Amino acid sequence: MSEDDSDDDWFESAFEDDAEAADSPSSESVDSDSASQSPSDADDAFDSEAPDDAFSADTGDAADAFGGDDVEDPFSGDATEESFGDGDSDGSFGGDTAEDPFSDDAGGGSLFDGDFGSAMASAGPGGGGGSSTDFDEEDYESEIPRIDLGISGLDNMIQGGIPERHLMVSIGSPGTGKTTFGLQFLHHGLQQGESAVFITLEQSREAILDTANERGWKFDRYEREDQLAIVDLDPVEMANSLDNIRGELPVLIREFDAERLVLDSVSLLEMMYDDQSKRRTEVFDFTRSLKEAGVTTMLTSEADDENPYTSRHGIIEYLTDAVFVLQYVRGDASETRLAVEIQKIRNANHSRATKPYEITLDGIDVYEQASIF
Repeated sequence: MSEDDSDDDWFESAFEDDAEAADSPSSESVDSDSASQSPSDADDAFDSEAPDDAFSADTGDAADAFGGDDVEDPFSGDATEESFGDGDSDGSFGGDTAEDPFSDDAGGGSLFDGDFGSAMASAGPGGGGGSSTDFDEEDYESEIPRIDLGISGLDNMIQGGIPERHLMVSIGSPGTGKTTFGLQFLHHGLQQGESAVFITLEQSREAILDTANERGWKFDRYEREDQLAIVDLDPVEMANSLDNIRGELPVLIREFDAERLVLDSVSLLEMMYDDQSKRRTEVFDFTRSLKEAGVTTMLTSEADDENPYTSRHGIIEYLTDAVFVLQYVRGDASETRLAVEIQKIRNANHSRATKPYEITLDGIDVYEQASIF
C-alpha cells in the first residue's frame, strides 16, 4: 500500500465514523470550558510538560520568532505584514490548483469522502453590550464587504465590521472561551443563511454538537440541512497528511459554498513540528491555502505561558489579518475577570481598549462601556 493511499484511508475512516455517530444519539457528556468558564479537557491537554525543543522559540521578539537559516524565511526581504493579508481568493498567493476530488480522475479518492464530502458536493449556496462605542473615528475607507462576528459588544468595538475573507485568530489561555468564540461566530452566520465549516483538532464531533445545542444554537439541524459541516481530525494524522489536506480543502470549501470556517485549534497543529523553521513554513502554507479558498476564517490558539498577548509559538499572529486576545485579569482584591483586547484588524478601525466579558449560556457578552475593575 502506498503512502498516499494510507493517508486517504485514515481520512475516509474518520468521516465514516462521523456518519455512524450521526445516525445514533450521542451519549457523550460535554464538560466544555466555554460552558462552565473553566478549562476544558482539551485545554488541560496543553498543561502537560512538552519536550523542550518543541517550544523553544522566543515568542517575545518578532524577529527572533522567525529566525533560522535552514529554510527560506517567508517573512524576510520586502515581505510586510500586509503581504499576508491582501491576497484575494483567486489564488494571488500562487500555487497550482488542487485536483478536484469529485472528478472521476481524482487519484486515490478524496480525503474528505464521507459526511463532509457529500455535504460539500450536494449543498447549494446558503443563503447586547451597548449601542455606543468608546472611540470616535471615521469609518475606514474600503470597498471590502464587512461582516459581524455575532458577539455582543465586541462588534460595536469594530467600526464597520470585519472585512470578508479575512483570516482571524483568537488567542487565550485555557478556559477563556476560545471554542465558544468560534462557535458563536459560526452561529451568527448560520442564522443569516450562510454555510459554515467547523474543524476541531481537540474535541469530537459529538462534543461540539452538544456544546452548541445546549446553548440553543441547533447545530444538529444546520448539519442535517447541509448548511454546516463539523469535521473532527486527529492532529497527528492531519500533520502527516497536511499536503493532501492543504490541496483539497480550498476546493471543497468552494464546493460547499462555505462563507465561514473555524479551526480549533492551530496550536495542536503547530506542536507537531519540533523544528521552528519547519513549523512556520507548514503553518504559513496552511493559512495561505485558507486565504486562497476565499472563506472568512477564525482560528483559535493557545496563549504563551509567559505572555498572554502572544500565541504559544509566536507565529500565527503574524499570518492573520485580525488578532483577538482573551485573557484573565486579576485585580488588587484578588478578583479575577475575563477581558478581551483587539490587537489588530487590517483594513478596519477598532477600539484598542481592554474590556471585560462573560461566558454565559447565551455565549460571550463583551461589556464595551465597562472598565475591567
